[in-house]
Amino acid sequence: MSSRIPDTRPDPDRLLVDIADYVLDYRIESSSAFNTARYCLIDALGCGLEALAYPACSKLLGPIVPGTVVPHGARVPGTGFQLDPVLAAFNIGALIRWLDFNDTWLAAEWGHPSDNLGGILATADWLSRTRAASGQAPLQMRQVLEAMIKAYEIQGVLALENSFNRVGLDHVLLVKVATAAVCTWLLGGGRSQIINAVSQAFVDGQPLRTYRHAPNTGSRKSWAAGDATARGVMLALFSIKGEMGYPSALTARTWGFQDALFKGQSLRVPRAYGSYVVENVLFKISFPAEFHAQTAVECAVELHPQLVDRLDSIDKVVIRTQESALRIIDKTGPLHNPADRDHCLQYMVAYALIEGQLSGEAYEDDAAADPRIDALRAKIEVVEEASFSADYLDPQKRSIANALQVFFSDGSRTEELVCEYPLGHRRRRAEGIPVLLEKFRKHLARRFGPEQQAVILESSLDVRGLGALGVNAYLDQYLP
Repeated sequence: MSSRIPDTRPDPDRLLVDIADYVLDYRIESSSAFNTARYCLIDALGCGLEALAYPACSKLLGPIVPGTVVPHGARVPGTGFQLDPVLAAFNIGALIRWLDFNDTWLAAEWGHPSDNLGGILATADWLSRTRAASGQAPLQMRQVLEAMIKAYEIQGVLALENSFNRVGLDHVLLVKVATAAVCTWLLGGGRSQIINAVSQAFVDGQPLRTYRHAPNTGSRKSWAAGDATARGVMLALFSIKGEMGYPSALTARTWGFQDALFKGQSLRVPRAYGSYVVENVLFKISFPAEFHAQTAVECAVELHPQLVDRLDSIDKVVIRTQESALRIIDKTGPLHNPADRDHCLQYMVAYALIEGQLSGEAYEDDAAADPRIDALRAKIEVVEEASFSADYLDPQKRSIANALQVFFSDGSRTEELVCEYPLGHRRRRAEGIPVLLEKFRKHLARRFGPEQQAVILESSLDVRGLGALGVNAYLDQYLP
């Protein structure tokens, strides 16, 4: 007996409707949310400026066809490129993500909410320049901050209890979903258009995590977010033009996202959308390292002075960590490229124990050629600590704990250092923000002269003044 194919179009899936209603109707009253979003903005842009120094990244930037001119195109900070909003979104997104140094969200799924900034800035800047060319007022940076807060919330809330990585899908699918929603809003779209854009984002075949894991780890993991946020902008533009959506994109039997790609599981939304995610976001302040390793590297840097003259006498190093770290950055054997190394817990800890620091250059081939690193990696044991795994998922804690202890061949040992919360955690905001601002200043100083640095800092550090500034005027400050 065959089942009859429904001939009526269903109402949109509840998740699609709730996202659209949130983007359109939720009023952000939290000053903490706007202030934190401002820090997220400058931190992400600083990371992008730093990435310009890496040829593997810079070679991907600019127009696809050399010499292409886009009237009123969006600017790519730190470069002379002015591109259409989709390609600009890719450029900005790739820059922000390249060094694995931008903000982070960890739950059942992990990801980097500032990845959405590629699409948000590109869309807002292109709109602003187009408006200014016809005598209209540009969008203000406050609208960028609002779009950021809402994109962070969509991505982060959907990550709380839905583990896409466990079914082999990459977290950047949530970047595409969030970018599509808020960029449709920036473009003036209404409820049905946002629903259509988000449904299109879920209908897309989603990226696999192949490029993040051995034996295939590679540089695509550094531009995957740029690809996702650019796709979100394109889907938003299509929806604004009237392209139809797919109301049961998630729940359609056999053909919907949940059946086809999520092993029949229903997507869970455990809390109402607000400003929770941006207010609790994790900043990568100290090290450009995969976030599950941040506290381990903090411990390693602290232990370095005790080891610098005893490296040859180390017998073993024991790391107690969370289950998520074991699953994604516990690696032994050869590491083939920087993308492989910055997702290897043992490499990051070994380098920090030896050098007392960890920078982006630590992952390059020249640095990795130091034979002491692999020799020490071979002595590192990584084990799960059940309490760390539990606290990682506890909504009242969201810790990212690691413990580190070094044992010597003469039977002596260091004290075991335990770090539950990295410097970028909300519980360490007061300690972390001054260091975050210093990180931004260093990134500016590597690209711009003193006068230009002063202009950018003055406009960036006053949240009210920044909010009132035109998007195009703010991004013009980042011209080389």
